[in-house]
Amino acid sequence: MASKIHIGDMPELMENILNNLSNEISSLYSCALVSRHWCKMAVPILWQDPFSYNGSPLFISKYFSSLGEDEKFILKKYLEEFGINEKFSNTLFDYARYLKVLDIWSLESKVRKWITFKLIDSKLFYNTEMYHIINLLFKLFIESGATLHKLVLGFPQSLELKPEIFYTLGENKQFFSRIQHLILVFISENNIESATKLLKALAKSTTKISTIEIDYFDSDYELKIFQALKYVIKSQEQLRLFSLFGGYLSEFYAIISALESQKNSLQDVILDNCDFSDFNAEFEVFNNCKNLETLRIRHCATEPLKLIDYKVSTLEVVESLIDTQSMTLIFEKSGILLQRLKLELDEEFQDEPLLLEALKSFCPNITYLNILGIGVSQQLVELIGNLPKLQFLSLWFDDVYDIHEEVLKIRVIEFSEILPLTLQYFDLGGTCLEPYTDILFNHCNAPLKTMLIYRLNNERISKALVEFCMRNKTLNYVGIYKYLELDDNTKKEVKTYVELVPYESIVVDY
Repeated sequence: MASKIHIGDMPELMENILNNLSNEISSLYSCALVSRHWCKMAVPILWQDPFSYNGSPLFISKYFSSLGEDEKFILKKYLEEFGINEKFSNTLFDYARYLKVLDIWSLESKVRKWITFKLIDSKLFYNTEMYHIINLLFKLFIESGATLHKLVLGFPQSLELKPEIFYTLGENKQFFSRIQHLILVFISENNIESATKLLKALAKSTTKISTIEIDYFDSDYELKIFQALKYVIKSQEQLRLFSLFGGYLSEFYAIISALESQKNSLQDVILDNCDFSDFNAEFEVFNNCKNLETLRIRHCATEPLKLIDYKVSTLEVVESLIDTQSMTLIFEKSGILLQRLKLELDEEFQDEPLLLEALKSFCPNITYLNILGIGVSQQLVELIGNLPKLQFLSLWFDDVYDIHEEVLKIRVIEFSEILPLTLQYFDLGGTCLEPYTDILFNHCNAPLKTMLIYRLNNERISKALVEFCMRNKTLNYVGIYKYLELDDNTKKEVKTYVELVPYESIVVDY
């Protein structure tokens, strides 16, 4: 089989292998040098998303070779005025047609870096000339036969797309026809017109968008761009994920209401920095989404959960007001469907016992549980013991100063002994139970594969960890928050039994 792959007799298999290397540029380059067959398969993958790479911007020169003769002549004249003598040599491939990801901000950044590299004094090169190059490249991508899969729509302050760009888009609808992911970022005020025209072209060209992420949208934008975005939303057939950062929106201009058209397909909703207080009715559209599976609410100052009356399998609430009754209602409605839960608050939970009791009563099928700011309570011990399918557990405990030391020790023992035999990952990264880490290791029977702790700085805990590894025989990694504080003796003592790694390298966050 290896020889068949090498000579190109199994192209589909080889293409799958190379696609899995799409983020490993050096590996793809190496593959492209193996043989002519591998080169033909590797080059299109290398050029799918060239503007996101952190390397040299000199690859932009290769695009110029695909320009028409008139465009080459005009560009050469522009460049020579500033002392850039660029040769448009022939290339083996038509690189422009391989483009799959276009980030307009990244395109502008790479062109600017290319000019800086070419010029001794880049200040001599004016924005007008730079944006002429960007327009040439944009037009080239459209006319080359490229079909985008992802568009990041945002505009720097002085970038202006020429009218011929929109005419060319109308003549080459394939450019937008397969877009699956749309991300909206900052759009300068003088480019609202261009952004609006691109959104309108997008709505006319594709129905395949599955993901819309609004990372930046401002209420000060002209109304027409909100209308164009609504048009995009309503024209899609299978929108599955909608993400909104609402920090700059005092109004939503019926963008949320437009999601009613996607009630049969929408599965994932992310709401970040949204103010729900004046728009309760608009957000109730999510209650009509028949296949909603994931709801993530982050940094929302008002109480969003009062608006949501639906079953979900994944629920995340981060630094947002939690109304206990609304939360328990979601637990009750989701019931056995709820599998992944993440709760992170700046302040203590409201009526924590009621919240834990509702989880224990209604949601036995949780496989991933992540709670920050929870108390070391008997109710928590009982909850963990009632989750027979739990595989991932992350707990950052609240202060334990109000619990007597002997009571706390007993509770840690009970907690350790009740950890389910399905548990593979346990993150105990906070400092509150750090002095009791050895007790946890001594009484834990769960077949953990990954354990995360705050610090490993004394012989008692190291000894307990080694004994746990010898008894358990499944632990592969221990992630340590204060990894840089590890001394050589501890590393030497433990490394025979388990690999010690930095906390951030193995932390799991769904």
